[in-house]
Amino acid sequence: MWRELASEFPNVQLQGPAAERALADVEQQLGQPLPGPLRELLLETNGIEDEYGTETVWNAEKILSENLAFRGSEEFRKLYQPFETLMFFGDNGGGDQFAFVRAPERDDVFVWDHETDSRTWLTSSLENYLRSSLGSDGEDWYR
Repeated sequence: MWRELASEFPNVQLQGPAAERALADVEQQLGQPLPGPLRELLLETNGIEDEYGTETVWNAEKILSENLAFRGSEEFRKLYQPFETLMFFGDNGGGDQFAFVRAPERDDVFVWDHETDSRTWLTSSLENYLRSSLGSDGEDWYR
């Protein structure tokens, strides 16, 4: 399903599927399950890059490393609200990042604004997020 959706957009770069072990590592090290739709997407393609090189959906390894970095940074603890309730999975190439809320578990997609620390609801599903993001011609479609 996810590869078919992405193929509707020109010049989108897809990867091979993520290894189940990589997904288990994300869940174990972050202490949270991957949202079902994100898990399904990663099992089809381990990341999606749009035609402008923006990592619309990160690969499993980057999901893990970025979330660990945000949660473990002493500097970020001083500047921002805690990140443990979020699971970042992609970005806009300019600093804003996209996330699922994991406590309580939701399949809605939110954007974290790196300048204001706001966490704003964007859409009710990963599918809607991908359609909007990949169809945006490189613009910040959510503003």
